[in-house]
Amino acid sequence: MKVFKFGGASVKDAEGVKNAAKIISNYQHKNLVVVISAMGKTTNALERLTDAFFYKKENPATVLEEIKKYHFDILEHLFPNKNHSIYNDLNNAFVELDWAIEGIPEYTYDQEYDQIVSVGEIISTKIVSAYLTEIGIKNMWKDARDIIRTDNNYRSGNVDWNLTEELSKKIFLKPEKNIFITQGFIGGTSENFTTTLGREGSDYSAAIFAFTLNAESVTIWKDVQGVLNADPKWFDETQKIEHLSYQDAIELAYYGATVIHPKTIKPLQNKKIPLYVKSFIAPENEGTIINNLQTSLPIPSFIFKVNQILISISPKDFSFIAEENLSAIFKLFADHGLTINVMQNSAISFSVCLDNDEKKIPALIRLLQKEFRVLYNDKLELITIRYYDQATIERVCVNKKILLEHKSRYTVQLVVKNL
Repeated sequence: MKVFKFGGASVKDAEGVKNAAKIISNYQHKNLVVVISAMGKTTNALERLTDAFFYKKENPATVLEEIKKYHFDILEHLFPNKNHSIYNDLNNAFVELDWAIEGIPEYTYDQEYDQIVSVGEIISTKIVSAYLTEIGIKNMWKDARDIIRTDNNYRSGNVDWNLTEELSKKIFLKPEKNIFITQGFIGGTSENFTTTLGREGSDYSAAIFAFTLNAESVTIWKDVQGVLNADPKWFDETQKIEHLSYQDAIELAYYGATVIHPKTIKPLQNKKIPLYVKSFIAPENEGTIINNLQTSLPIPSFIFKVNQILISISPKDFSFIAEENLSAIFKLFADHGLTINVMQNSAISFSVCLDNDEKKIPALIRLLQKEFRVLYNDKLELITIRYYDQATIERVCVNKKILLEHKSRYTVQLVVKNL
């Protein structure tokens, strides 16, 4: 069994769907589980819809109509015959979405988010599956919510690995079927509520399926030629990394490299399943292979995260930052569902850098201020360099002021602001 994952960029329009189908057709005599994300920027649009429903800042019906139009435009290019059953399937999916945003929210924001945003993957996979059938590629559509079982930790579901493995083998290991189309990013609870696995979690879904099926390999199809040593948005000249160890891949993903979801590598490493990152634009090219290679990267890698906030916390009486203080601080971060990107402490101060989530950060700061003295800087950048030297640090800090610097043997992290 091989596992393929196609992200939103690969199926953002009718031509993208046709291209993905062409790639799949080259493997139609293999056993494949094909994991597909929501089309284009649909997840962002569905997040807008969730906010419109929950906070009423805009009309949910207007946002939903935009989402419908985008998908039906793609449908019309792929299926000129309006009597094709896929039109009815999509209409039913959108009717369910319409029902979901009627009235007032019944659940917490995170639970409502998962029920609404997950529809993007359902719709995209129905379209791709129908198109494959249309061009003669036999396949079976499967609902990932019936396979990946999680707890009810909405927006970041924790996988029940034993049950998921049992369901995965039962559904996918069928001798009469060889190509399955399913969704990334989503799972389901025992109460039949939808959960999501974390933003950009489709890579993780692919790794879950690979782990549970003892797959031969996972291939992530991207709009880049492989894993690059920097994001082309930030660097004019980037280099492809031919070969990555699991450890370096985990480090790069943890620090924010967007090419791989942070949770993806560990399940693959546990069973030594290789991960290929290849271009859907040039599928014949080799791409990058990630496996148990134990050598260091030959070139430095750069990761940039924008919209960062640096929070400095100190006791009001200027006493030491002791273990009980840190315990209370970490609990507040955990309670608010916030992840620290880098941290540093001195005798009387504890500084943390994290994504500036406008929904969560203000409430956190207010709670911290009850017990501590709190200072913060926003509109910052976090720059991480793996396998750095002084020249690479100087290169990224031109016209920037360093507010915090954290070094280890192989990695440096710099919190900076523009001068």
